[in-house]
Amino acid sequence: MSQLSGSGSPVDRFVESRLTAAAFAIAAVWLILVARLFYLQVLEGDRYLISAERNSVRTHRVMAPRGMILDRSGRILVDSRPSFDVLVVPHEATDLPLTLGRIAGLIGSRPEALREALGSPRGRERFAARPVAHDLAWQSIARVESRLWALAGVLTQATPVRSYRYGSSAAHVLGWLGEVDREQLRQRAFQGYRQGDVIGREGVERLLDRELRGRAGGRNVLVDAHGRELERLDAIEAQPGRNVVLTLDHRLQQTAEAALARTGHSGAVVALDPRNGEVLVLVSLAAFDPNDFAVGIDRARWQLLREDPETPLHNRALQGMYPPGSTYKVVTALAGLEAGVITPEETVNCTGSYRLGRRRYRCWKREGHGLVDLHRAIVESCDVYFYTLSELLGIDRLGYYARALGLGVPTGIDLRGESAGLVPTPAWKQRRFGEPWVGGETVSVGIGQGFNLWTPIQLASTYAAIARGGTRYRPFVVKRIEDSHGRLVEERVPAPQSDVAISRESLEFVRDALLDVVQDPHGTGYIMRGLPGGVKAAGKTGTAQVVALAKDPPPAEEDIPEELRDHAWFVTYVPDDDPRIVVGVLVEHGGHGGTAAAPIAREVVVEFLEREAELYARN
Repeated sequence: MSQLSGSGSPVDRFVESRLTAAAFAIAAVWLILVARLFYLQVLEGDRYLISAERNSVRTHRVMAPRGMILDRSGRILVDSRPSFDVLVVPHEATDLPLTLGRIAGLIGSRPEALREALGSPRGRERFAARPVAHDLAWQSIARVESRLWALAGVLTQATPVRSYRYGSSAAHVLGWLGEVDREQLRQRAFQGYRQGDVIGREGVERLLDRELRGRAGGRNVLVDAHGRELERLDAIEAQPGRNVVLTLDHRLQQTAEAALARTGHSGAVVALDPRNGEVLVLVSLAAFDPNDFAVGIDRARWQLLREDPETPLHNRALQGMYPPGSTYKVVTALAGLEAGVITPEETVNCTGSYRLGRRRYRCWKREGHGLVDLHRAIVESCDVYFYTLSELLGIDRLGYYARALGLGVPTGIDLRGESAGLVPTPAWKQRRFGEPWVGGETVSVGIGQGFNLWTPIQLASTYAAIARGGTRYRPFVVKRIEDSHGRLVEERVPAPQSDVAISRESLEFVRDALLDVVQDPHGTGYIMRGLPGGVKAAGKTGTAQVVALAKDPPPAEEDIPEELRDHAWFVTYVPDDDPRIVVGVLVEHGGHGGTAAAPIAREVVVEFLEREAELYARN
């Protein structure tokens, strides 16, 4: 018995020690578990509760498709199409660099490009889905979707993006899109917008952004701890934006674009309905493709556009300011008649040059026109006649009647960024250069040179007022707004401005002369003769000097560097007795208006008359 109650055998002592060690180990494990539970549930409980709630139900914002933009006949110019995108929720991605690398491998991209697209989200931004790849091919998006089970925090969606059906056609009217920036989000005008929203940056897209953008929807989905979607709970459907119908006639627009492009020069074409101010054509070349902006333009492409020497983002029709050349001579003629410094019958002897002080100013016709009255001076564009008339008038009266015709101020077209042009005065020159006005500058202004600056939209608008006997309308491009079902929401009505402060007799005289610019065998606008249906056109050519050439006589045009050649202008209205269209054309460095700009105007007018004949035949 004493042996059994003693210290025991070595085997018993071994078992006892192992049991004791196991007990201590179990106790230590329980102690660690309890400590961890205390840490997670008590010390970090609130944080993990919020995280769990956020991870259990996720809200997806569903962007609304923007409304369509159509031309006056209902042709769709801009609509929306689906873009298949990949998004990442940074907070849910367990290993963000690894996740981005896997996505890049699936879609054939570079991880660096995805990291740049993701940016550096902080704070609340880490819990939001951020796009890292746009507009993927169906095969690429399918590869990502088939592996979403292994990509924590990754999701795909179809986002509506803009589709400009005719590429660069009418780009400066339609405009382009871009993401709203942080500075804009702090402004009252952008209340209701969120980070990542796409907004109109220029053109109609900007002008009517709130009407076009629609109302976003959303859906709530149940996700697991890794952000993988388990179940769709509920949804609010996105509401498409309203549709916008423009005054543009896209067939005329394309005709003008093609005709101007064939010259190989930059320039602008504007066509208006002089009866109400509707803009039928508005072309600016060089142009750009708004589709480049639809899914976010990359920095390299944006830099190329901004640094392109042809300045494709510059709207020449509204913002380009050029000397008007001989198209200005109607202003000088009307000023002379209204001020009473000349009568239609008085003549001037054109010998080919005009002397003022010690300087001689040449006529474009070096041998001279001989004796010319005002009618013939307009028809044959005699410079010497208008040098003489300008000196009689003086710069102040020239400026007064130029402003009476609406020059020197914006036309008020419903597009952003219009330039005012320039009607020069002695006071302006003193402010600008600190120098007095001299007489030679007056005679230069009188033939559309010197400090004179017009925009193509001003040219068309001024001649529209002359064509309609002095009644002036504000040009506009938005005809009406409709809801997504085609129901009328708002109709834009013509906005008549004050009639030009010039007598009907003077305007009638000038219109008769503009008719003969085209119809008279000696007229400079001969190319507009012989229109379909015997319709008669009136018009005026213009050649605007870019730089003064020192040589006398000047060199042949082919010997002048292209960037120093004259700009070519032509403006016409049709029919002459009841004008329904006014077309103004500018060809930069194109040379003579009658040979470079007039053929473009003729193509537009012929297309217009053929369209009218088609509509008449249908009815």
